[in-house]
Amino acid sequence: MRSIGNWKLLMFAALMIVISGGCKSKENPTAEGGKMSAKNDQKKSAQIQRTDWGKTKDSKPVELYTLTNKNGLIAKIATYGATVTELHVPDKDGKMGDVVLGFDNLAQYEKDSPFFGATTGRVANRIAKGQFSLNGVMYQLATNNGPNHLHGGIKGIDKAVWQAEAMETKNGPAVQFTHTSPDKEEGYPGKLDITVTYTLTNDNELKIDYKAKTDKATPVNLTHHSYWNHGTPAAGGVLDHLLMINADRFTPVDTTLIPTGELLPVKGTPMDFTKPTAIGSRINEQPLPGGGYDHNYVLNGKAGELALAARVTDPKSKRTMEVWTTEPGVQFYTGNFLDNVKGKDGVVYKKHWGFCLETQHYPDTPNHPNFPSITLEPGQTYTQLTVHKFYVSK
Repeated sequence: MRSIGNWKLLMFAALMIVISGGCKSKENPTAEGGKMSAKNDQKKSAQIQRTDWGKTKDSKPVELYTLTNKNGLIAKIATYGATVTELHVPDKDGKMGDVVLGFDNLAQYEKDSPFFGATTGRVANRIAKGQFSLNGVMYQLATNNGPNHLHGGIKGIDKAVWQAEAMETKNGPAVQFTHTSPDKEEGYPGKLDITVTYTLTNDNELKIDYKAKTDKATPVNLTHHSYWNHGTPAAGGVLDHLLMINADRFTPVDTTLIPTGELLPVKGTPMDFTKPTAIGSRINEQPLPGGGYDHNYVLNGKAGELALAARVTDPKSKRTMEVWTTEPGVQFYTGNFLDNVKGKDGVVYKKHWGFCLETQHYPDTPNHPNFPSITLEPGQTYTQLTVHKFYVSK
């Protein structure tokens, strides 16, 4: 009886091992680098989690994806606007901190958001008077920023609910967002199919890969609009952050922030960030609405090739971010219009509480033939890559 009992115990143990292995396989269908359905909450890896994040005012369900890389960095990205809501990176002592401004819930993003963390377009930045001519046709867009069109209009892609699919890649966890902007939306010609893929790499990078196709010639200029604060927003403003922008020229603007068409040198002006400089050291010398920087920089290097655009360090926490991009320009904005905005965890965001580095083509490009074109034709594919790399400086 004793030997028979042992035999039964061995058979039971073997059976449990088989069952355990089978369950593990079912819980991680992407272990070999495949895609994970966004429709299955239970089948998720340790690196990617999906949660319901409520519904929009028009009852569309919104999801929130949490990506964690092997080093413990965490990014949270919502299907509403393909928006980064949180990004946690370590400081000099290894303490994790959320370095993006944002809100605690979906309702605030719908009501109050100044594009916090959003994917903006079809055309990011401004178009003068909301007008442009393309192939002999004059188009009138929605105007939502004084007399001008800004970041895609009244209801741009930042306010759409995107479809999402989580993926595990060899570089780290990722989520691919897709959205179709219909013909004539906000006044734009043609149907535009957009794909934006966020990857939180194991090299501590937030990588954003953009693609788009159209069925009719249309302008396209997509960007990411996080407000960064590497000390974390609870620690205060960003005027002490040290910034370097890899650009010898910028595009000066008029009083409504529309480029004049010139490309002027930064040398000898408050626009010069070719060497690490405190953001606030000359900020009061900028005679712009709101006070501060809201300028496009003409990046050094060749458009279409991935190159360093900017580097910024918080002198206290030593958190550092490098921005690399294939785009020809970057819009540097210092949160000039933040005015006691109640953000995450009850922190009140004030003027200059965050800064933006929006990689893109130049503002108002459709009205400036001397600027690099943003016209996308049928049969072509719009592509853009921007990488935010995080580390601790000495």
